[in-house]
Amino acid sequence: MENLCLYPFIMWDMGIQNINVEQAKQILDSDPNAVYIDVRTEGEFLNGHVPKAFNIPVVFPDPATRQMKPNPDFVKVVSAHFVKNRRIIVGCQMGGRSQMAAQLLAQDGFEDVSNMQGGFGGARDQMGRVLALGWSQAGFPVESEAAKGASYGELKDLK
Repeated sequence: MENLCLYPFIMWDMGIQNINVEQAKQILDSDPNAVYIDVRTEGEFLNGHVPKAFNIPVVFPDPATRQMKPNPDFVKVVSAHFVKNRRIIVGCQMGGRSQMAAQLLAQDGFEDVSNMQGGFGGARDQMGRVLALGWSQAGFPVESEAAKGASYGELKDLK
């Protein structure tokens, strides 16, 4: 099913693929040009992430309001490091933030963007039932340290 986005009463095809964790792993294992961008916060990223992932948060916690606020540099940082036709998989904790990130990238002209549903930790409904398996729940490899050049602290410094 194609991903459609509502934007003030207008629908358009964003060209975003929704994939599950098994599909994401298969793509990352078989396509050396594919890249995984973890859009969670820096702290979440360091608590465990997909191997070889790049961390570019799409939102940050606002200490004043204790709410999440958009990272105004998200698209700029991604664009500074990856070409528009690069195969990009975005993921977060459950799949919501990464959907937002995928839409932002598609709007900016990125051509091959996939949202990993279930994210790193899996998505559950209000009753606790699993809606989408997460990367860590699937028993796939996990890293807790950022590779050189993969942390947001390094990536945001555009020089």
